[in-house]
Amino acid sequence: MKLLQEKLSVYDAPQKAKAAGIYPYFRAISSEQNTEVLMNGKKVLMFGSNSYMGLTNHPKVIEAAVEATRKYGTGLAGSPFLNGTLDIHKELEAKIANYVGKEDAMIYSTGFGVNLGVVSTLTGREDYIILDEQDHASIIEGRRLSFSNYLKYRHNDMTSLETQLKKCDPDKVKLIVTDGVFSMEGDVANLPEIVRLAKQYNATVMVDEAHGIGVFGKGGRGTCNHFGVTDDVDLIMGTFSKSFASLGGFIATDKVITNFLRHHSRSYIFTASITPASTAAASAALDIMLAEPERQEHLWKLTNYALENFREMGCEIGHTSTPIIPLFIRDDYKTFRVTRDLLDEGVFVNPVVSPAVAPHDTLIRYSLMATHTKEQVTRSLEAIEKVFRKYDLLKK
Repeated sequence: MKLLQEKLSVYDAPQKAKAAGIYPYFRAISSEQNTEVLMNGKKVLMFGSNSYMGLTNHPKVIEAAVEATRKYGTGLAGSPFLNGTLDIHKELEAKIANYVGKEDAMIYSTGFGVNLGVVSTLTGREDYIILDEQDHASIIEGRRLSFSNYLKYRHNDMTSLETQLKKCDPDKVKLIVTDGVFSMEGDVANLPEIVRLAKQYNATVMVDEAHGIGVFGKGGRGTCNHFGVTDDVDLIMGTFSKSFASLGGFIATDKVITNFLRHHSRSYIFTASITPASTAAASAALDIMLAEPERQEHLWKLTNYALENFREMGCEIGHTSTPIIPLFIRDDYKTFRVTRDLLDEGVFVNPVVSPAVAPHDTLIRYSLMATHTKEQVTRSLEAIEKVFRKYDLLKK
């Protein structure tokens, strides 16, 4: 065995979980991403999807992707910087910029690539990147590629943020980057206070709206719109893989910043462009979100119904106030067993264990879509109560 394989062979956690019959990853689905999916010939309720608007199988989204493929082909075979820019790319960028209320926008081939390419590029060696300790992994990876000074503040703790801002040289760039909605525990960033502190300390603010777009704000414009701070947030990031029912991502900001990013952001310049199908699908999804506000309204009705029932049931759900509902278990293997038992009960949820969260914060991630029915949510709640009672996870 070569040294690399010898070194990596000590990692056997997946093998142990498989041997115990509780390995919860790469579970194959043989149908469209919907409120019910087909797994091993069995229908299962899907409460593990990020398709908050439920548009992944919408006929207009599918048809837009098909027509774009017929016209432009399946791929661009190049980056946006060279041969990979289409007219529909430029149209979608203008549409996104107008939607979120910014001067300009750039679209990347993945949402991960947006954060990787923006966070790593904007600041210099003497500048500062300041992150919430629970920011998404893509933000963290972007920071790792940067040569800037790095500061971290306690999760959603504004006193901690101010402490870090005070450490910075007042004459250097200070970039605060935060999720709008935190992806694992579903709580919302305190954007009004972040903006206030940014103004006080002359800092720049970037908000990752991956889980806020479609859910918060007028027409689903996100948490910045919800809090009325769009003009004070310098960069708004979003992904097409969730409410936009596609694949890709964007950064929306002013033209000074996009001009620099278009010529320096490596995950933009050196990555093939977002496909024609993904571009057209995201554009069609945006049209539907604006034309059908009842989707967002229904999602919030389901969210409030689920939150109320989880609390009454005695589940520990943390500080969430969104369609992302964490059900804390606080034990890796018990989390895997609960995930397996829920699937046996016909409910698909996502296990979240270390290192995605701290070992004492392991949880089941339950997420809602606008296309779920109240009856489906009720069925899932009944299954969860049954399984959680089995493992003595309810407070009452």
